[in-house]
Amino acid sequence: MIEELKNLISKIDADYSDIRYEIKKEVKIIFSGKELVEVSSNSTDGYVLRILKRGGFATVTFTKKEDSGKAIRDGIENAILITKNKESYVNLAKVEPIKDVFIPKLTEDPRNVSMEEKIELLRKYNSIPFNSNKVITTNINYNEVIREKYFVSSEGSEIREDLITLGIRGTITVKEGNLLQNIRVGFEGSDGFRIMRDKENEFEDRTKIAIALLKASPVKGGIYNVVLNPELASVFTHEAFGHFSEADLIEDNPSLRAKLKIGEKLGSEKVNIIDDATIPGQLGFYKYDDEGVKVRPTFLMKEGILVGRLHSRRTAAAFGEPITGHCVAEDYRYPPIIRMGNIFIQPGESSFEELLDDLGDGLYLLDAKGGETSGENFTFGAQYGYEVKNGKIGKMIREINISGNLYKTLENIKKVGNDLSFSKVGGCGKGQINIKSSSGAPHILVERVVVGGR
Repeated sequence: MIEELKNLISKIDADYSDIRYEIKKEVKIIFSGKELVEVSSNSTDGYVLRILKRGGFATVTFTKKEDSGKAIRDGIENAILITKNKESYVNLAKVEPIKDVFIPKLTEDPRNVSMEEKIELLRKYNSIPFNSNKVITTNINYNEVIREKYFVSSEGSEIREDLITLGIRGTITVKEGNLLQNIRVGFEGSDGFRIMRDKENEFEDRTKIAIALLKASPVKGGIYNVVLNPELASVFTHEAFGHFSEADLIEDNPSLRAKLKIGEKLGSEKVNIIDDATIPGQLGFYKYDDEGVKVRPTFLMKEGILVGRLHSRRTAAAFGEPITGHCVAEDYRYPPIIRMGNIFIQPGESSFEELLDDLGDGLYLLDAKGGETSGENFTFGAQYGYEVKNGKIGKMIREINISGNLYKTLENIKKVGNDLSFSKVGGCGKGQINIKSSSGAPHILVERVVVGGR
């Protein structure tokens, strides 16, 4: 395939071109309640061609090799048209050509696990919540996506890489009288099928939490000092801060670019944030992005000061900043855009118990439940929480939303725990779906958080 791709782009008269061919294989199994409602598998493939000519940068996708001639003509024509209609020209940051084959090591290859075994495993997990008569329904699904990628550029890069992502996720819904509550359950990974096995405790524990929510009290709205658990802190890191570190989201916003200048102090000196997609075993792990750039660990914030940004080759050249290898596509239907890999707050020195002692009176909030951002402001739900009195965890609370301003919240992080962990499930819907986007954090203590409730 590499030779075929090299032959295709050798025909292109342009300043730069690259082509990515992918075979994408998907497996999906869904239980709704006790019923198996979907079992599907499919394999599709296609090409993404990018052409830079006279400062215009165009992308064409196609699925049949015999359409490559037309795709090349369209790409060149579109690049020239872009040049005629824009005042600025595209440049690409320079990179060294790479020739490599990277097939990740797997704990167990999901392609060697039969569909029947996958169904029975999911059926077993899905049956666990129904051991309680409080559980009225579930929605549990297994997703497996394998991308077999081939990349060639006119600069001489030739890369073959596989991305294998699989996971189980869903919701458990309970009822008592007229009160309904639900809790999320899930685990995902990129290092093989082994992570899917022996997860009975996950479903048992999440079912217990859902049932306990039926007796929990709605939180009273107000301003609280809070401890966020790693999953909730990681979602804050991804949604409220991480997206502002993606250069394509701020490049056309002068006020944001002014605020997010490298060297600006944006948060507490306790806060260090890094994106590192080179960590084997984590959901966001990969070696080369979809521009053929080797991903590197990228510090974004050190001691509260903005020190880096995530880039494509185009934005790295436009900003005059280092290339990072974070330009990733959903699949062969899309050109790559800038995405987070594994973004996380680095661990501090405090134990969880020390954070609770320092909190004194406040709230301990756990696990994310949706949310949104609007500019520098954010609103997230927490799946559940607890009141804390004199550093001791008290009664359970529910119906929790937290909101605030990104910069104020970063300044109000007073302590960072020493217990870094990554979210069990990931994903991001910025423009395209990125199922490999992952985030992590330790417990963190944040002062003066607006908590919505009754």
